[in-house]
Amino acid sequence: MASTASTSSTPSVPPPGRVAGLLLAAGGGRRLGGRPKALLDHRGRPLVEHAARVLRDGGCDPVHIVLGAAADAVRERADLTAYTTSENPNWAQGMGTSLRVGLAALAGSGADAVVVSLVDQPGIGAEAVARVVAAYEGRASLASAAYEGRRGHPSLFGADRWADIAASAEGDQGARGYLRQHAGVIKLIECSDVAEPYDIDTPEDLRRLE
Repeated sequence: MASTASTSSTPSVPPPGRVAGLLLAAGGGRRLGGRPKALLDHRGRPLVEHAARVLRDGGCDPVHIVLGAAADAVRERADLTAYTTSENPNWAQGMGTSLRVGLAALAGSGADAVVVSLVDQPGIGAEAVARVVAAYEGRASLASAAYEGRRGHPSLFGADRWADIAASAEGDQGARGYLRQHAGVIKLIECSDVAEPYDIDTPEDLRRLE
């Protein structure tokens, strides 16, 4: 008697999405006396290297960096060979311009989502990034790290949302306005046990660098 092929009732599991990393590192450090944040020393190297490595070690691939203030000096001093970079000529107009540049650069990367982080938050490490990466559920995903229930960085944006986020990004608000409008669907990922979301904004903050 001829055998018949058996069929499995186990549903197929879709492959995980490809999550890129986007590091916004264009700021001029106005409150730091004009010292670009990307070039601040941290653990013996420019801060931009540390921040980019955190995204990579957290599971982001590729990692793209948006430079702005002192971009040539950043490229000269920092080892960014493992990443792609673009330059925002309008960096002085605020973070929103850098977010638009970065999302445009990643548009053809094949990424299904992006985790966006800021260069001046060295207290946020790879473990927090990995938790946010794991929140990916599809190209419409929207998630952010949270600290004691309060939304912070980094954030994950599914690729289907990039165009609307870029259109809304302006000034120093970045994606803040878009996130406020979609607060009801953001998946908050608690990270206060593994990260500290402080910024390096003023001379007093420099003591937090190692």
